[in-house]
Amino acid sequence: MGTEVDSGASEPLVSDDSDLKALEKDYKELQDEAQRLLSERVHLENDLANIKKRASRLDEEVRILKSPPLIVGHLQDILDDERAIVRSSNGTVFQVSINQRLDVDKLRPGTRIALNQDTLSIIEILHDAWDPMVSGAEVMEKPNTTYESVGGLDEQILQVREAIELPLEKPELFRKVGIEPPKGILLVGPPGCGKTMLAKAVASHTNASFIRMVGSELAQKYIGEGGRMVRELFSLAKDKSPSIIFLDEIDAIGAKRLDSATSGDREVQRTLMQLLAELDGFDSLEDVKIIAATNRPDILDDALLRPGRFDRIIEIPLPDDTGRKTILSIHFKKMSTSRINVAKIVELTEGFSGAELKATTVEAGMIAIRDNRSKVMQEDILHAVDRIKKKRESNGLSSSPDALYG
Repeated sequence: MGTEVDSGASEPLVSDDSDLKALEKDYKELQDEAQRLLSERVHLENDLANIKKRASRLDEEVRILKSPPLIVGHLQDILDDERAIVRSSNGTVFQVSINQRLDVDKLRPGTRIALNQDTLSIIEILHDAWDPMVSGAEVMEKPNTTYESVGGLDEQILQVREAIELPLEKPELFRKVGIEPPKGILLVGPPGCGKTMLAKAVASHTNASFIRMVGSELAQKYIGEGGRMVRELFSLAKDKSPSIIFLDEIDAIGAKRLDSATSGDREVQRTLMQLLAELDGFDSLEDVKIIAATNRPDILDDALLRPGRFDRIIEIPLPDDTGRKTILSIHFKKMSTSRINVAKIVELTEGFSGAELKATTVEAGMIAIRDNRSKVMQEDILHAVDRIKKKRESNGLSSSPDALYG
């Protein structure tokens, strides 16, 4: 009996090479697509998390904006860790509770605080506020004036640097010698001789905070306002120490006290007494130095001039021949000039202040510009000197230094 043979061909179990490569390609593409989608998912999840954080912050800001305002008051006394006596902004005194999250050690009588509008509970401790005129007096950008641009005042510059800069930069020298460093200096002299310019040079050269205030700004209309501004001025200086206070035109509040005075004069005198107390009171000035300037030292109160308040009184005189030559050279160095005889100009400008010398150079430049020239010549300077002299005569000023002083 014979064996039956299957005449049909068997089917292949594996596709040919072309089908295998196509499957591998499809698999690679799907793998890359899955990786891309996975990466996009991670980015989207991060974006979603950031959006949720932003939404949470915005919700918090909206909640804060919708919350009722807080009342600003002052702390009068602390009864215990949970209760205190406060004075609200309208002057009413209350016994209130203290937020337990606050540091009770930072609460002192007189501290500015924020009170809940309904319960008047102490919610926050606020920083002491200063008058906008006082806080705006701080010089944020250093002036461009340097000691090299102040001509004819070498001795005065040395005295100012010894009294103001040296105690701030090397206080250990004064401790070794066993003396108290000078508290301040008073610059006196005719108008336009460089008192304010010298103060600008100090502000430019030191790293201390510089606070500038004009004396007339401290003379306020209402009773007590001037004294309050003086207190805040020195409080700001102590907070920003090391610092320098520059009181320009101090004679506006430092004039001699008279018995027959109006109510306005009495308020100015109160401001002066507060200034005297700040200069030489119980509270130490520490790293705070005072520079004051006036062109009327004859009317200043004797209490303001005594040692211990202004330890040095530095006179800024009208420039002599050497000083005028130095000042003119400083200004001519910045100008485009031709054949200038500085010695002749120095001779013709006797009695001129530093400001008048600068005005002379500016006027000479204007004459050259009017003639459509780019260089200033000797004739321009001579014409400018004549114009400044005529202006001095019209203002009733002689060429004598004493006529400009006081």
